Amino acid sequence: MKRIGFLLFALLLIIGFAASSQDYFLLPQSFYLKKGDKLNLHLLSGNEFQKDAEYKYEAGKISKFMLYEGSKKTDLSKAPAPKDTSANILNYQFENSGLALIELVKSESIESERNKFLKYLDNEGLDKIAEDAKNSNQQYFVEKSNRYLKTLIAIDKANGKDFDKPLGEDYEIVLQQNPYKASYGDDVTAQILFKGKILKDAVVIVYVRTINGNVFPQKLSSDALGQVYFKLSREGIYMVSSVHVETSTDKNADFESWGSTYTFAFSNADSKPNTYREFGLGDKH
Repeated sequence: MKRIGFLLFALLLIIGFAASSQDYFLLPQSFYLKKGDKLNLHLLSGNEFQKDAEYKYEAGKISKFMLYEGSKKTDLSKAPAPKDTSANILNYQFENSGLALIELVKSESIESERNKFLKYLDNEGLDKIAEDAKNSNQQYFVEKSNRYLKTLIAIDKANGKDFDKPLGEDYEIVLQQNPYKASYGDDVTAQILFKGKILKDAVVIVYVRTINGNVFPQKLSSDALGQVYFKLSREGIYMVSSVHVETSTDKNADFESWGSTYTFAFSNADSKPNTYREFGLGDKH
């Protein structure tokens, strides 16, 4: 294994997030708000859309934190820090109606034990890169990890534009339809972009977490247009997740990964759930 800068990586491991074998995702306390309501936003990690850990906002580990309301952009990294004692990364009061897209970007370097890293690659369906790693006799791998997280929220009305436009990130999931205006059984298209170009054969997993806590995964592969297609088949929280891994060109890492998650909710019911509590992802509220 490449050992240059090992002490630096060890330090990053101590102060960094959990191992990269987990998804990171943004979860609002509720995806359905009214004008004037305050959003409580949480940053979670976990396998298969199960909560494993929760994080407070730490500016040094986040390179971008933005709110998009149509063409209006707000830098959330400059918003006041949450005053309560929970692990919220954001308390923000909405003054406008319509769709709101929140994006968070973070990067870190992680060292993983061989079996754990191989399991991570297998879980993500990254067969080719997993084969390369298995052919190595290394006991540890250093991964340069880049994560791009989005969540889509509706305030009063589900109207909005520009949510379906790329934000110019290195790895991105872009929804082509507004799920808050959809009906049961409607199709949703998600496009995968890598460094601004469509990515064919990307492994994409769509998770649905229902009100009773059951999680239903669906594994897909992007087509020649970089797109995957899935139905809004159940009410609940949806997470679209994809990871791309390549051999690193950085001498201080073995592999580099780019991962993206996109969360939103779908409900045909008139009453909207308090997502964070009722979906079993926490009990702080």
